[in-house]
Amino acid sequence: MAGTRTRRGAGSEQSRTARAAALAEELHHECTLLLDLYRKKETFAEELTVGGESLVTVPPLSSQLSPNDMLWRLYSALQQCRNLLERAIGREEAVGNGGDRAQYENQKKTVRDRLGHLLASTRLLLEDGAGTAAFTPEPKNSEIDYPGNGSPFALKLWIYRIFNELEHWTLTASKTLKALHPDGATPKERRTRGRARGRRTRR
Repeated sequence: MAGTRTRRGAGSEQSRTARAAALAEELHHECTLLLDLYRKKETFAEELTVGGESLVTVPPLSSQLSPNDMLWRLYSALQQCRNLLERAIGREEAVGNGGDRAQYENQKKTVRDRLGHLLASTRLLLEDGAGTAAFTPEPKNSEIDYPGNGSPFALKLWIYRIFNELEHWTLTASKTLKALHPDGATPKERRTRGRARGRRTRR
């Protein structure tokens, strides 16, 4: 009976990992779209790059880490991304967006909601792996507040950097969670593989 419970627990954890990986993959797509909408809204060139250190401060993810340590670092990075997104939304609301920005505003809401879901899913995985271990406090990030000098353009670049961080870390989350799943694929990818194998078999 104990062995049965263990196998069921492992299967449940694998399913949660697969769902989190699929959510991260979808969120990365949504973040890419948000970044594109913001770039167009502010008429930034596609080749625009932002310098400076990363706004998200976590130790590098490494294949040498245990799965639980990788999840801890990923969770910390996603927490910081959410905090940065909330600050960006607050700043934009304070200065006003102007004009009809319905698609952009809806996209921000979609990203905010799905990021919250991904954080909840990642926390569940940590609880599976760490039992009742206490969660570490959020790291302090000196650049989480807008460092602007009163320049509207500086604010726009700061928000652009935040959306770049979101795109980067959601892609990292997607890749990390896929790697932590037994076959390294999300449910959607496994269905695609299965259909492809089926076609080959019938030939």
